[in-house]
Amino acid sequence: QVQLVESGGGLVQAGGSLRLSCAASGRFVSTNTMGWYRQAPGKQREVVATITSGGSTNYTDSVKGRFTISRSNARNTVYLQMNSLKPEDTAVYYCTLGYNYWGQGTQVTVSS
Repeated sequence: QVQLVESGGGLVQAGGSLRLSCAASGRFVSTNTMGWYRQAPGKQREVVATITSGGSTNYTDSVKGRFTISRSNARNTVYLQMNSLKPEDTAVYYCTLGYNYWGQGTQVTVSS
């Protein structure tokens, strides 16, 4: 019914930037909150940032000031702009729609 496809991950040096995108398709209400989670090897999945349909955002402390979440309701797409990347940001990043649907993840690797 719903498909989320992430893109934009890759390998970047510390201090660099990446922008992740997640496009949703299928049958759903576009007013749902969307967000990004990440999971590093051997660690639990953690929330990175969320954004409501009205644009209200929340960030985990470790990314505040460096990451920016945004969305296009018209395009059913959520973005995560990641600046000043650190090695500890290395993880698989997952997009979620309303916490009910999840993408397959995109790998972000930050080298020191």
